[in-house]
Amino acid sequence: MNGNTRPSPWTTSEAIRTYASGALWTAGLVLVFVVGHGPDQAGWWRIRTDAAGWVFLAGALVGGWNFFPKGVRAARTLRLDMNFLMTAAIAGAVLIGEPLEAAAIAFLFSLAELLESSAVVRARHSIDALLRLAPEVATLVAEDGSERTVPASDLRAGERVRVRPGEKVPIDGVVVEGQSGVNQANVTGESVPVAKGVGDPVFASTLNTDGFLEIEATTDAGDTTLHRIARLVREAQSKRSPTEQFVQKFARYYTPAVTAAAVLVMAVPPLLGLGTGLMWFERGLTLLVIACPCALVIATPVTIVSAITSAARHGVLIKGGEYVESLGATCAIAFDKTGTLTLGELHVTDVVPLGDMSEDRLVRLAATLERRSEHPIAEAIVRYASETGGLREEGWTVEDFRAHPGLGVTATVDGARVAVGTIELLAPADGARGFGDHFDALQRAGRTVVVVARDGVPLGLIGLADALRPEAPGVLARLRREGVHHQILLTGDQNYAARAIGDAVGVDEVMAELKPEGKVAAVREIVRAHRGAAMVGDGVNDAPALAAADVGIAMGGAGSPATIETADIALMADDLNMLPYARRVSQLARRLVRFNIAFALGIKAILAVGAVGGFVSLIVAVLVGDMGASLAVTLNAMRLARLKPRQAGDPPRGDHVA
Repeated sequence: MNGNTRPSPWTTSEAIRTYASGALWTAGLVLVFVVGHGPDQAGWWRIRTDAAGWVFLAGALVGGWNFFPKGVRAARTLRLDMNFLMTAAIAGAVLIGEPLEAAAIAFLFSLAELLESSAVVRARHSIDALLRLAPEVATLVAEDGSERTVPASDLRAGERVRVRPGEKVPIDGVVVEGQSGVNQANVTGESVPVAKGVGDPVFASTLNTDGFLEIEATTDAGDTTLHRIARLVREAQSKRSPTEQFVQKFARYYTPAVTAAAVLVMAVPPLLGLGTGLMWFERGLTLLVIACPCALVIATPVTIVSAITSAARHGVLIKGGEYVESLGATCAIAFDKTGTLTLGELHVTDVVPLGDMSEDRLVRLAATLERRSEHPIAEAIVRYASETGGLREEGWTVEDFRAHPGLGVTATVDGARVAVGTIELLAPADGARGFGDHFDALQRAGRTVVVVARDGVPLGLIGLADALRPEAPGVLARLRREGVHHQILLTGDQNYAARAIGDAVGVDEVMAELKPEGKVAAVREIVRAHRGAAMVGDGVNDAPALAAADVGIAMGGAGSPATIETADIALMADDLNMLPYARRVSQLARRLVRFNIAFALGIKAILAVGAVGGFVSLIVAVLVGDMGASLAVTLNAMRLARLKPRQAGDPPRGDHVA
């Protein structure tokens, strides 16, 4: 379960050549400046200097071998890149008799490449490190109740394991015995242990804090939630964002252009009698080194990789650089109601029988149909019937059951057609007639109203309510302060219930009584009307609407493999506070990308002017214009790791906002 380990960039053959190149360059400097100086050692000076030249050449060859073959291929195919620029610069330095500069370019450029590779691999390794948190062994429970220790990687769905206090959960599963607190921060980002009891899901690598748990595995060892997260993060890191694609395209034109500029610097001034050819040749070489687009090319990917990895460590799974950039640009967000702004736990609050129908019989009849449905309303009615002893069907014959998405369910019960659902399930002409004032009263109270009718004749009403997430108003207010100026509530629920929730959280617009296709149409209209629009829902039921948005964000991804697969961004914990955090990660990443690109171009422009004027040497060019700029944009991108989530009521802190 530990996942695949990747070799460290510091132990590769390229790294070894870099170390050797640095050692040779240092040895050459020692020969020149330590051994062979002094007026009385003129003979030795020449010998030592000649020896130093050969050492420098060896250093240039060893370090340059990391990119010489690529540079030659680039020249042959006329697809000039940074490897070509550095190869040409080293060759030119040797030709003009500057082996020290050639060795410096080879070593420092190789070192810059190594540092960049290390930064990216380090970010990617932090995801692989999560897999290594899972235990190596598990306590397997046999059918006779006996225990034996087995490798966790051998566990299969359906098997049972026991996890004692202080041990890590070895597999995704469901608790079948016991109760405890489980710290699942490395999957969902939640900092506080979550209470787990019979029927609750648990995830591999999470820590059982204080109680005994027996768990039935729901996945094989290689397909846990953590494995899916790691796989999707790797895929996301490999996808190029729109900005990265633009920079790559820009670099294809930029490199030939600066190569041509360097050739002109070498050739034109001597022809005009403005200096020696050797002087301008060296300045042209310096311009080649400065113009190397290394920092420019890595400015975006290293930032995007850092953003995706940092977010994943806090329980936010972002599927690619495109969504990192898109979320930060959103100015409108559409929210599903049930399970997103509310807790998604509907409860029956009112039962209103009509005529000679009793309350108990009304609940039993509704539950008889709803137990065949998986809708949250159906589950609430069935749960209420079970709690009140009304789950039996009294020997009714149920036939021709049908579910009507967004409306309810119908079936033939003992020869009569029974409908349980919204008012629209009745004949449109009937409307709310036959319910007296009860229907309007329940709606005004903010209840979701379910009608029960037989052959079109109203039998009664059932009112349900869903508790608002306590953090929802604060989260939406924070999003508004941070630039999300248009917030819309989309729901299939009835208008009064939707408006009660909408008023409580402060959305700008409420769109209620939407069927699934209506939600999709509404999201498409929001996307057309606003510069950037996201949709937040609670999983698979909202998948079509999530797909219609610029960015689809799913709540509670840790509990639903399908949600992880379908959403652009998955908030692994069922915590709305993670939405502003995800957007801040995106916004900071966008700012860092823009700054890094501007910095890379700006520093190169300043140095280029200095190079043409003779104020910048080859060594300064590679130290500042290449390695220095590359290291600066890399370290700047790593600032994303400092960004942490905060709760809705927390005041802003310096380590939260860039």
